[in-house]
Amino acid sequence: MARYTGPKTKIARKFGEAIFGEDKSFEKKNYPPGQHGNNRRRGKKSEYAIQLMEKQKAKYSYGILEKQFRNLFAKANSSKGVTGEVLLQLCESRLDNVVYRMGVSNSRRGARQLVSHRHITVNGNLVNIPSYSLKPGDVVGVREKSKSLSAIQDSLAANSRVYEWITWNTEKSEGTYVSIPERVQIPENIKEQLIVELYSK
Repeated sequence: MARYTGPKTKIARKFGEAIFGEDKSFEKKNYPPGQHGNNRRRGKKSEYAIQLMEKQKAKYSYGILEKQFRNLFAKANSSKGVTGEVLLQLCESRLDNVVYRMGVSNSRRGARQLVSHRHITVNGNLVNIPSYSLKPGDVVGVREKSKSLSAIQDSLAANSRVYEWITWNTEKSEGTYVSIPERVQIPENIKEQLIVELYSK
């Protein structure tokens, strides 16, 4: 499946924030790319453009393509909760995202690769589908043969993030998806209501 593999800094500059994590290049040029990127008098964006940009930011942040994202929205829209909040919760419950949140990889792109290359287990079974949706109580672990991978060890050693809705056992190299995160527990700077408005037109 095709995914964006181009320069991450260019996308971060488009949205005005380091959506892919720490980025020294972005810090030097934190204005939109292009010939007029640093021009403060750029035209005012329309309501549609603002909504579209927020959707694109969410898609790039979580590494989800349009068809998948639209399906997630449809699922969120048919649920009993607040649509925008449920949409982000569905994004957060993806296996690749949880692997990233647990610190097994220092990026979602890296986490997706670990899952695809069969380094990750769910409840003791190998799962190689990055979009696999986890349920509260599911145990996510590193496959026994993969525990010695330097990329995984280095990422875990450097990880300092803590989330209330997941746990991590260093000795076992596994963690638990404890509960569906509340909106206040999701650190992404995404205005999900704008996405709801865009899809609701």
